[in-house]
Amino acid sequence: MIRVLLADDHPVVRTGYRRLLEQAGDVQVVAEASDGDAAYAAFIAAPPDVLVTDLSMPGGGGMELIRRVLLRAAAARVLVFSMHDSPLLVRRALEAGARGFLTKASAPDGLVVAIRALHAGQRYLGPELPAALLQPREPQPETERLATLSAREFEIFKLLAQGHSSAECAQVLRLSPKTVANHQTLIKEKLGVVTSAALAHLALRHRVIDAAGA
Repeated sequence: MIRVLLADDHPVVRTGYRRLLEQAGDVQVVAEASDGDAAYAAFIAAPPDVLVTDLSMPGGGGMELIRRVLLRAAAARVLVFSMHDSPLLVRRALEAGARGFLTKASAPDGLVVAIRALHAGQRYLGPELPAALLQPREPQPETERLATLSAREFEIFKLLAQGHSSAECAQVLRLSPKTVANHQTLIKEKLGVVTSAALAHLALRHRVIDAAGA
């Protein structure tokens, strides 16, 4: 039996995944978590065979969860199951230590296939993603990373660098908190930073903000 820890911040989505996986016959969801911190605690309490995680979650998010888990257990098998399919984001997840990446647009049985592959010691990419993403690449300069931000992402990046919270960004830009959280995940991955402090330092280096945060 393949023991799975499922991390996603939507209870209804987790319930659907659990039912799908347990119908497979050889997969058991042994724990669930709604945020990165809870998922990490569950992993430490009872390490699963495979950790399946979304990226856009409270508590540090899925990318930070991957890094924490891999620091704790280098052989951990982590599968990202996300609505995001940006090649840059997929690369970041794989470089952080994930062994597989599947988008939520995949066929329902794709999740079972991916979990079985990771459990067997293989790496896995969803069929909708280019296989070349599994190949190593040269580090991308910060200026090029900044250029990958969309206009909306750049607005949010600047506000975050100035010290605004996600909730404040949502209020200023008249967006939903979930939309800002999704953008924040993408921004950090595009820029190759993990913490808010690193994001602010990058903004200062490239004069997106000044020392006073303006």
